[in-house]
Amino acid sequence: MLPSRDVAAAIGFYVGRLGFRLSFADSTTNPGYAGVRRDGIEVHLQWHDPEEWGRVERPMLRFVVPEVEALFDEYRDQGVFHERTALRRTPWGTREFAFYDLDMNGLTFYRGLAEGEAPDPPADEDRPE
Repeated sequence: MLPSRDVAAAIGFYVGRLGFRLSFADSTTNPGYAGVRRDGIEVHLQWHDPEEWGRVERPMLRFVVPEVEALFDEYRDQGVFHERTALRRTPWGTREFAFYDLDMNGLTFYRGLAEGEAPDPPADEDRPE
């Protein structure tokens, strides 16, 4: 379940830009709770009062996807990435990318590295001086 300040807008983001489809919503005009689905994954979106937003934890979800490169290309064309989003081979053995939804919930999409696939070298800004 992901917290949202505006469930209708979140539905629009997940359906219109991330390729999910609406599974259910508790209202057709002003939803406070809804589910969106893609490729066997269902994510629930729940309204939270904006006055309490500072105390609401926003999670980082991780999704295993077999074709992470194709999904990266699809989402790049949707303009959903932040300035540091990149497709990387990580030291912990994944090929992944991450970004935030409209409510700053983190979304990471990954697959395991194939045999013989090495992690990316550290970026210059990540190296100690």
